[in-house]
Amino acid sequence: MRNPEQFDTLIQNATVFNPGEPPRVEDIAIADGFIVARGAGLSAEHAKQVIDASGQWAMPGLYDIHTHYDLELEVAPGLPESLRHGTTTVVIANCSLGLAFGNQRKDGADPIVDCYARVENIPKAVLRQCADKVDWHTPREYLQHLDRLNLGPNVVALYPHSMLRVEVMGFNSSISRDPSAAEVSQMQQLLKDGLAMGYAGFSTDALPFHYLANQPNCAKTIPTQFARYAEIKALTDVVREQGALWQATPPKDSVLGTLKTFLLTSGRLHGKPLKTTVVAALDVHNNRKIIRLGRLMARVLNSRWLDGRFYLQALAAPFKTWADGAMTPLAEEIPELRRLNETDLEDRTARQQILANPEFIRAFRAMWLKGKQGFSVAAIKRKWRLEDYAFNRELADMTIDVCPYAPWQKLTFAEVFARVTAVKTGEAAAQDEEEARLCREEFFWVGDEADFVLQMLRSFDTELSWYTVSANRDLHTVRELLMDPLLLPGFNDSGAHLTNMAFYDCNLRALKLAAEGGEADVAYMVKRLTRDAAEVLGVEGGTLDIGARADLILLDPQALARYDGEANVQRVYREAFQHDQLVNRSDGVVPLVMVGGQIAWQNDAFSAAWGQQKLGTLLYPQHANAAALASDARQVA
Repeated sequence: MRNPEQFDTLIQNATVFNPGEPPRVEDIAIADGFIVARGAGLSAEHAKQVIDASGQWAMPGLYDIHTHYDLELEVAPGLPESLRHGTTTVVIANCSLGLAFGNQRKDGADPIVDCYARVENIPKAVLRQCADKVDWHTPREYLQHLDRLNLGPNVVALYPHSMLRVEVMGFNSSISRDPSAAEVSQMQQLLKDGLAMGYAGFSTDALPFHYLANQPNCAKTIPTQFARYAEIKALTDVVREQGALWQATPPKDSVLGTLKTFLLTSGRLHGKPLKTTVVAALDVHNNRKIIRLGRLMARVLNSRWLDGRFYLQALAAPFKTWADGAMTPLAEEIPELRRLNETDLEDRTARQQILANPEFIRAFRAMWLKGKQGFSVAAIKRKWRLEDYAFNRELADMTIDVCPYAPWQKLTFAEVFARVTAVKTGEAAAQDEEEARLCREEFFWVGDEADFVLQMLRSFDTELSWYTVSANRDLHTVRELLMDPLLLPGFNDSGAHLTNMAFYDCNLRALKLAAEGGEADVAYMVKRLTRDAAEVLGVEGGTLDIGARADLILLDPQALARYDGEANVQRVYREAFQHDQLVNRSDGVVPLVMVGGQIAWQNDAFSAAWGQQKLGTLLYPQHANAAALASDARQVA
């Protein structure tokens, strides 16, 4: 037996932020993957390694409660883009999508590719590569599979509604009809079994712009969105009974529908509260009522009269999204842009044909100029920031990141439109022969900003990358949302939108915003990102208590104060995907990441153990059936 004074690792002189305790300078001793001692002046005599953390913050490893890492786990289970920023636990299978039932390829359907390609903006080739590796068919086999991977962070799995519908009804039926009573009963039993065997909750989705990617179904949304209220209630009744979590998104276009759906959280109305997390807490620039309605709904649902357990998920950063030509998540809301998104990413010819279609051109121009000219209801709504779409169609808010004509990079669409107009009218000389050629041969017909946007898409297609910020422009409001006890920091979409988003560092951004209020606010945010998340998920973790699993990180507070997340987005080539990806780099901010007592990241480099052996583990919720878990463990062994 190990002498209690023999430590694998001793961290000395850290300012320790343990949820529920005031921050204080302490040593932390780790042995056999667990925290075995804390306090001042612990002896280093028998420690295998000693880490001096003077001036640094120590805290539990951070949680990312909203990821789409399901596919990346199959090719890069170390999840480097989250781990390097101090995230040691991730939640997968959000928004009704996951791999619990395998790839479900049957009768010519390919549900993983069909459901993920547009919803999560992951190229079909990447999805097929991941789906080809799938060799399981049941939810139990999937948990066993996850537990065998060389995980970097810990993983918490949800039970995905779209895939449950496909499994019980078949793919075509899941997007074309209601389930029979027998099928609903079968879905309830499968969900009950899944929660008992180790799934932490159930995920659904109701955002009306989540579309399928394969013909002939490109005009249809993913299976979960065909579920009526009665089906959702029948399934969430199972979740409620088991004390598990329901992850959802709001039916955006119906305030009454949203309220009716989320009243399911109410213990007063349904006998027992239902833990519910909802992706919605965004300060949308183009529609200022959304944030107010969301926060009001959270207060009402959690009131003593309704007795709900309802948490909005808040993003800790400006909601900046990149577009590859017209291919962007924002496009799915707008029918004219959605037509372009229905094409395969590689199919430039199909997009060129659409862009040359006179009927499409008329519809595009009407959409783009709506509310921008004259006096109308649309103009009033635009002036008062009450438009229906998150994308505001403002050229000055669209910045070019990558363009085949390099001198236009880093300019806004408005600035380039002004240049093109000036060159065409002779008010300015072209910068070079290529700009002269573009204005003479391609943009010669452009008369207004709608024409200009059309021609940008025609000329450059997906070789043009541009970005806009559609929400969370005011960081003071973002901080207010993050500090709200009815919200949870999250909504990072890690692992999705490979070249459209980069929110892997948002836990760090949340801590930086909290630090504006001093150590007390930092302690509160640490609790939000660790213990609170663990409690909502129903899993153990999120503390530095003695006896806890040693998932912990060190942060350099001075480096965090200097850190600019917006300036540290990079486009890198990921060998695992054989594709580019937008990522974040916070080097210097997180000196140490430990998972299960093993070093995963130290001094801006991954450890030798990372990726070569299992660091993280599959976290089972407290509601899971102990006998079933023990049986699974024996099978894995």
